[in-house]
Amino acid sequence: MDLFDLNGNENNAKPLAERMRANNLNDFIGQKHIVSEGSLLRRAISLDRLGSCIFWGPPGTGKTTLANIIAQTTHGDFIKLNAVQAGVADVKKAVETARESLKMYGKRTYLMLDECHRFNKTQSDSLLPAIEQGTIIFIGSTTENPYASMTPAIVSRCRVFEFKNLTTEEIRGALERALKDKRKGLGEYNAQVEAAALDHIARLSGGDLRTAYNALELAVLTTPPTADGAVKVTLSDAEQSIQRKALSYNEDAYYDYLSAFCKSLRGSDANAALYYAMRLIEGGCDPMIIARRLVIHSSEDVGMSDPNALVVASSAMYVLEKTGYPEGLIPLSNAIIYVCEAPKSNTVVLAMNAARRDASEVRDDEGVPPYLRDNTFGDKETKAHSADYKYPHDYSGGWVNQQYLPDKLKDRIYYTPSDYGYERVVKENRKNKGKLK
Repeated sequence: MDLFDLNGNENNAKPLAERMRANNLNDFIGQKHIVSEGSLLRRAISLDRLGSCIFWGPPGTGKTTLANIIAQTTHGDFIKLNAVQAGVADVKKAVETARESLKMYGKRTYLMLDECHRFNKTQSDSLLPAIEQGTIIFIGSTTENPYASMTPAIVSRCRVFEFKNLTTEEIRGALERALKDKRKGLGEYNAQVEAAALDHIARLSGGDLRTAYNALELAVLTTPPTADGAVKVTLSDAEQSIQRKALSYNEDAYYDYLSAFCKSLRGSDANAALYYAMRLIEGGCDPMIIARRLVIHSSEDVGMSDPNALVVASSAMYVLEKTGYPEGLIPLSNAIIYVCEAPKSNTVVLAMNAARRDASEVRDDEGVPPYLRDNTFGDKETKAHSADYKYPHDYSGGWVNQQYLPDKLKDRIYYTPSDYGYERVVKENRKNKGKLK
């Protein structure tokens, strides 16, 4: 015991989210798709056979917690670095320590790297040989898509596990446990939190358990106790702690408004779509929910009849994310009007569904036509077939009639342009090429 911390002051000073961090897989919250009983990851951890991996997902979903559980469960050494602070020298030192431990004691070393997407190529290259040789077991943690933000050489040597936002029910359950836990949680405060307040924090945390813990702790610690010593947290307290007001309608009405918004977009009624969007937002709905639905409908209901609809909607969502409320409502409203006024067509969705159906149901024994195959490492026969490929740019208009689909599907037509908007141009271009069927 630390003589200077007899009362556990150091632990009490930690945020609730840190104190409530799970220490074993049984207490781990969420991510059932990767840590449920019998799952690959759980078996690998329990057998101490985990290979290099990357945990990718939103903040507050348990990436660091799971890495810490691995550290406590395995029999190897554990080194933790943060990519923001660590340099090549730190990596080399960790690798050398791991090499000595393996050589002298036969112990494997797990290297946990937070924010691993921040590693540049030089830093990554210094780590690569150790991963390849098995000197270290690499565990990266990132909120960014590793396939786009990390060195491919590292990603190709790791198994990527994608973490999902926690459900409202999972977060609410975690908050209830924190309120009862007298050792690590808020049990000593005799906190009585209204059900509506807990629901509000759980729902508005956006699947981020850390955010929910922080909001609950703030609400409890800043609410003065009553005469009987109880800390009574109301919905109003919860709204202030998470800085978002509660929905001014019930759950059924919320889905009704959202449905009306989507159907108004599809029905080209800009007035109705704007009203329902603002009714949702003013009632406490996250504007990003509206933006995400708008992006989907720009392809689902407008699609190729005006390809710019997706550009406008995506740009509005980006600006809203970067500028926030209320400034971001201006480009959002602009995009809502644009998508409403654009010509409508669902040909993209019909084409996608038809292609997916064939991709999953039609057995393609012969595969890709020989002249379309990659001949980089092919044999003489493959290279000979590649000579049959017609390079479109060698022909007038940059197009030549050529079979691209496999033989079994060569007559399939997935996308049929409509007579609306830009699709009229697509249809005319097809007609000129003799492709229209």
